[in-house]
Amino acid sequence: MPRSHGSEIDTLIQLLAKLPGLGPRSARRSALQLLKKRDSVMVPLANALHDVADSIEICSECGNLDTVNPCHICGDIRRDQTTICVVEDVADLWALDRSETYRGIYQVLGGTLSALDGVGPDDLNVEKLISRATQEDVTEVILALNATVDGQTTSHYLAERLEDAGVKVTALAHGLPVGGELDYLDDGTLAAALRSRGVVT
Repeated sequence: MPRSHGSEIDTLIQLLAKLPGLGPRSARRSALQLLKKRDSVMVPLANALHDVADSIEICSECGNLDTVNPCHICGDIRRDQTTICVVEDVADLWALDRSETYRGIYQVLGGTLSALDGVGPDDLNVEKLISRATQEDVTEVILALNATVDGQTTSHYLAERLEDAGVKVTALAHGLPVGGELDYLDDGTLAAALRSRGVVT
């Protein structure tokens, strides 16, 4: 079969296809766009990737990914140090912080408990969370884990482990999304919405 491009381009396509949301076809389209915009996009992107690869660090406090350690969030003295928000992954931390509605600090667990996948408490940052939660300033731990079976199992486990820490343990409300229509929602979301109902004010 005749080749339409060199092996270097094949490698680029294969690497792009490993990114979430990009299959082989999308990777080919993305690679073609990069090649067409070599000077304005591809070279700056390559330089940025190189710079980040050289400087990225895992925050020793919360587990965030940043170019400094402790990360910018942990190092920000303006943030509320009395509240820790527990998330599964860095992507969840970034999503919550992007909303600008929470101004406390975080703890990245690195996943959830899963018997099927062989993930136990020792595989997660549970002890780091417990250690931080028992510090004098901390008064509340928010469990912001996904509403999955593993997420809920992990939340219950963490709530039990935090019983002796002397902090209030809360969880995010689950239910109807803003703009959601009842007819289009799944049974689990509807059930969570009913359980989390509140007084109309």
